[in-house]
Amino acid sequence: MKNTLVLIGALDDTIVQRASEILWSNRGSVGTPDWLAPGTACEIPFNGPAKAMSLPGIDAVVLPAANRRKRLLVADMESTMIENEMLDELADFLGLREKIAGITARAMNGELDFAAALNERVALLKGLPVGKLDEAATRIRYTPGGATLVATMKEHGAICVLVSGGFTYFTAMVRKALGFDLDSANTLKHDGRALAGAVELPILGKEAKLATLDRLCVERGLQIGEALTVGDGANDLPMLKAAGLGVAFHAKPVVAAEVSARIDHGDLTALLYLQGYRKSEIVDRPDP
Repeated sequence: MKNTLVLIGALDDTIVQRASEILWSNRGSVGTPDWLAPGTACEIPFNGPAKAMSLPGIDAVVLPAANRRKRLLVADMESTMIENEMLDELADFLGLREKIAGITARAMNGELDFAAALNERVALLKGLPVGKLDEAATRIRYTPGGATLVATMKEHGAICVLVSGGFTYFTAMVRKALGFDLDSANTLKHDGRALAGAVELPILGKEAKLATLDRLCVERGLQIGEALTVGDGANDLPMLKAAGLGVAFHAKPVVAAEVSARIDHGDLTALLYLQGYRKSEIVDRPDP
């Protein structure tokens, strides 16, 4: 069959039957449900209209049945692979968290130009001791399932790359902790003692994230349809829309409205079930 409905969450046969009935009501032909992980993930093959489905507390994602396994993962870092926004954490040391977090939220929802918003926020950090970067790093909270996502995809031959509109100081740590192959982000200017209140040019924003995706595909000899991208903010939209599978993960409203593959409830292991991985194929890794 051409399409697959993937259900992820606290599932039972009643929920799966309800989803099948919705597919039938759309005048589709529906195949036999296949449990990828008992009680957690189930897929239902079907032909017919690939309409979005809403089930309370359940992630329900409609995908083409063919070529679901991806060979490249390009993942946003902040509010995706980690739960923090690191600029907000740095601002906390200066008593500016509320002010900078407000700018961050508007930028991630596409209300502000990303580069301008980044420059505005970083300028407020001028004079912050460099040692505060290490202190901020101790606050990093890893999103559940991230280490397992990366380990499983690498075990099955994929390249895993971390991209961020944030800073290389933190992406290097997260790359190592989660097992990513590469990372790319912005570089904070400093003199070894204090932040200069600026970043090195060019700024890595939405265009650079898409360019990174394109470059990696060329370098690795991959089609862009073989790539999986994941992110939550407006600066992730171009790469989410371009990839074979772009996933809006607990995303800001503007992103959730424009990306059909959404994970609103589950953790990062949901991205494995979207690719058709079974529980027996998943390489479990504890989160840092």
